[in-house]
Amino acid sequence: MRLAVSVIGAGLLLAALVGQGAAVEGDIVFQRKDAADKDTPPAQFPHWAHRIRFKCYVCHDAIFQMKAGANPVSMDAIFEGKFCGACHDGKTAFAVGFDTCQRCHRE
Repeated sequence: MRLAVSVIGAGLLLAALVGQGAAVEGDIVFQRKDAADKDTPPAQFPHWAHRIRFKCYVCHDAIFQMKAGANPVSMDAIFEGKFCGACHDGKTAFAVGFDTCQRCHRE
């Protein structure tokens, strides 16, 4: 019983941190490579929030390679249904669009 309460508490804390935009250990911050787009903050991928819901093999290696810098993630690729867009299609998870920018691109 105590373990279940601890796990639920940890999950709630993680959800609160992710909701506030605070990156936690294990999250991935995609640094911007395009100097012309300085006004858009880098995207933050809440790895542990996804990991709570899904097993590793759901994304690795079918969608993402497990090597830093190996995945050429771009908004164009996401809109084509690649990388994040494989699930963030408006059906499986929230759709990517101008009304959802700050869900990923946050400071």
